[in-house]
Amino acid sequence: MSNLVLYSIPAFIALILLELAWARRTRRGIKGYETKDTFASLAMGIINVVVAGAAKFLSIPFFALLYEYRFVDVVEATGPWAWLILLVLEDHFYYWFHRAHHEVRLLWACHVNHHSSTHYNLSTALRQAVLTPLTGPIFWAPLPLIGFPPWMVLTAQAWSLLYQFWLHTEAIDRLGPLEELLNTPSHHRVHHGKNVRYLDKNHAGIFIIWDKLFGTFAREEERVVYGLTTDIQTYNPLRIGFHEFAAIGRDVARAPSLGAKLGYMFMPPGWSHDGSTKTATELQRDLRFGRG
Repeated sequence: MSNLVLYSIPAFIALILLELAWARRTRRGIKGYETKDTFASLAMGIINVVVAGAAKFLSIPFFALLYEYRFVDVVEATGPWAWLILLVLEDHFYYWFHRAHHEVRLLWACHVNHHSSTHYNLSTALRQAVLTPLTGPIFWAPLPLIGFPPWMVLTAQAWSLLYQFWLHTEAIDRLGPLEELLNTPSHHRVHHGKNVRYLDKNHAGIFIIWDKLFGTFAREEERVVYGLTTDIQTYNPLRIGFHEFAAIGRDVARAPSLGAKLGYMFMPPGWSHDGSTKTATELQRDLRFGRG
């Protein structure tokens, strides 16, 4: 984790307190804050800071090795423009990192805890995944290979994380023309919805254009219902962080064949060998055709 994020923690706390005060006064019917849920999110954030810090001992040497074998040098070739290029490229690779962690079940098991709250507020932004600091670096590997030194890559990842903090709120409605280019609270509320039409939509970090280009965009229309398709009834950080791995283990243990076992690990969440459960794509197809 970049120092940019660590230095921002006091601001995060201050903004959470401001939103908490707003939530207690508003009459808009939002869920606001719940004490146990908020403390669970904060606990997950602390665990993520520790894991992310330790993961840097692996990711920095990994990026440094790739940088040594770079096949072009974008920074040298473009000068100050390199930062703008990095802004766009880092966000592009973030999109694929995020999308893969929704569409491959083992990766979803690493990411799912960020979606486990049935509340949506700024504390939810701190409910960070425990293991994605370990599964993530491979998705940014092209950046050092084209000439971005590790410190620039880490800085870009940090500003992306900082940008995404303010997206986790119901206090901000639509933002007019900005909705067409940027990820906004409205777009990210959709991403956290368990409404069938919202599942696996809006994976963007900063620019919503990636979802529009690659077919994963949805506007906020019907009221968002937050959480998982099957919510977990716990505030225990360890259970929040690892419950999906336990579910995968159970599915693999009772799978009738090697192909089915692999499917329960690498197919999208909801896949089943006998069709007894459905993926987001299958649920959305049923919704379009009025089935189920």
